[in-house]
Amino acid sequence: MKKNYTEVQPAAYEKELNGKQIHLYTLKNKHGMIAKITNYAAKLVQLLVPDKNNQLTDVVLGYDTIEQAIKYQPFMGSTIARFANRIGKGQFKLNGKSYQLTINDNTNHLHGGLNNSSTIVFDAIQLDEKSIEFTCYFKDGVDGFPGNFSMKTTYTLTDDNELKIVYDAVTDKPTIVNLTNHAFFNLAGAGNGDILNHEMQINADRFTPIDQTLIPTGKIQSVKGTPLDFTTPHKIGERINDTCDQLQYGLGYDFNYCLTKKADELSLAAKVSEPTSGLIMEVFTTEPGIQLYSGNFIKGELPEDEGKGGKLHVKRGGFCLETQHFPDSPNKPEFPSTVLNPGEWFSTTTIYKFSAK
Repeated sequence: MKKNYTEVQPAAYEKELNGKQIHLYTLKNKHGMIAKITNYAAKLVQLLVPDKNNQLTDVVLGYDTIEQAIKYQPFMGSTIARFANRIGKGQFKLNGKSYQLTINDNTNHLHGGLNNSSTIVFDAIQLDEKSIEFTCYFKDGVDGFPGNFSMKTTYTLTDDNELKIVYDAVTDKPTIVNLTNHAFFNLAGAGNGDILNHEMQINADRFTPIDQTLIPTGKIQSVKGTPLDFTTPHKIGERINDTCDQLQYGLGYDFNYCLTKKADELSLAAKVSEPTSGLIMEVFTTEPGIQLYSGNFIKGELPEDEGKGGKLHVKRGGFCLETQHFPDSPNKPEFPSTVLNPGEWFSTTTIYKFSAK
C-alpha cells in the first residue's frame, strides 16, 4: 500500500517523566489502518487511513517527538479529564457545597485545569494488536475536584475501519465528570492545508449559545437560520466568517451541539467528507453533545505549528469533534447531568469510522 505521510517512530516517544516511562504503541487492522498512541496523555499521535486510491493518509495533527508533544499544544490528540470543556469562573455547587477549580482559560476553568490528563503518563496495557487500555488516577482535591477518581481509556481499531474509544470512571465522593478526546482531524492529510473545504453534517438542530467568555448562556437554541446550521451538509468554510455574534465570540466554530438522539444511545453524531482524498469520517457516540472546533487559535507561524514531517499546522488546519456532555453543565441544571456518585460506574463510547469513495 502506498503511503502519503511521515511515519512517527516509537524511539522518538521514549522518555521518562516524573518517574514513569513513556512509550508509543501501535494498533493495526486487516485493512492496513494504523493508530499510534502514546501513554503520555493517552494521546492519539497518528491515524493512518486508506483513501480513495488505497493510499494511507495521516488524518490527525500531531508531532514527531515526545518533546514536542509535551511542549506544544497539550490538548492535541489527548484524552481530556477530569472535566472536558469550560466551567464558568471555575465554580460550581454540588449537594449544597461550593467548589472552586483552578482557572486556566482567562476567567474560566478548561479541560480539567492545570493538572489535567494531558499532563499525565498513564499506565498502559496493550491487550492485543487492535486494542490498548490506559488508566490513571486523580487524588481528591486536585485542581479543586472532589473525590479520588480513577479512569480508563480503551482504544480499539476494528476491522470496519473504526477507531473506538471507551471511557470508564469511578469515584469515592460525589463529583463531576466529562471525558473526551481532543484530536484535530484533517481528512486531506495532516499538514496539508486548512479544513475549510471539508463538507460536514451534524445530527443536531440545537446548540448552546455562548457569551463573550465562551461559556454557555444556559439557553438551548435552534440552529435554523444561523451559520451554525449543519443539519444538511455544508463546507466548514462556507459561513465561518459570518459576522453573527456567536462566530465572533468563538473566532469561528467553537460550539457545543445538542445531538438529536435518545439518552445513552450509540448513534450517528456527525459526518465529514473531503474531496481530494475521498475520505469520509462518521462519528458515533453515546454522549448527548459534540463540540465542533475549527482550529481558530492555530497560528501557522510558531514553532509549535511545525507538525509531523515538518509540515505546518496552519490556521484552521484541523477540526475537532469532541463528544461530550455540555460545557458548564454543573452550573446549568437544565443540561444533562455530569454528576458521578460513589457506587456508580461512568461509561461512554465514541467511534470514528472511516471510508473512502
